[in-house]
Amino acid sequence: GAGKSTLLGLIPRLFDVTGGEVSVDGVDVRQLEPDLLWSKIGLVPQQGYLFTGTIASNLRYGRPDATEAEMWAALEIAQARAFVEEMPEGLEAPIAQGGTNVSGGQRQRLAIARAVISNPEIYLFDDAFSALDLATDARLRQALRPITREATVIVVAQRVSTIVDADQIIVLDDGVVVGLGRHAELLNGCETYQQIVESQLSAEERA
Repeated sequence: GAGKSTLLGLIPRLFDVTGGEVSVDGVDVRQLEPDLLWSKIGLVPQQGYLFTGTIASNLRYGRPDATEAEMWAALEIAQARAFVEEMPEGLEAPIAQGGTNVSGGQRQRLAIARAVISNPEIYLFDDAFSALDLATDARLRQALRPITREATVIVVAQRVSTIVDADQIIVLDDGVVVGLGRHAELLNGCETYQQIVESQLSAEERA
């Protein structure tokens, strides 16, 4: 409830700013054609949404001309290849509206694969790793690094381990920026961040 998702939504114009501006490549997003803006962005929401069809048809929303090899490669990066290979129909496995016939973690990984296959300039992950266990989260982030090296990657997260290696972390508290820097800097200089880290470490120890 601190405003993280709202802030992220300003980039693809899910909302428009009421003051100031949000720019992509130095251009106010309100001045860009919507199709051009969206072609630059791979958005993965917290509730990964899938469409009625198959795994392949869902991935091809990211890029209609994607080959089978490219789809399998995207699924591997998203840590989704193993469970898709276990499905008898593979890439042609049916997907119900909203993805209700797969688990929350599987939906998230398929939505991430759909973003990966589009090879966007800007990746927006809105708490998109929240349904993944810590090990899968770590493997997925490791696999993303080589393909996102030339892209801008913005990650909304509540779990510190997801963003610990980020070039820049913005800490929000009730819609206000209370910290800005790398993990080590924030540990030394941001009380809110320190409290979040301590509470999550305590929770992991109890688990």
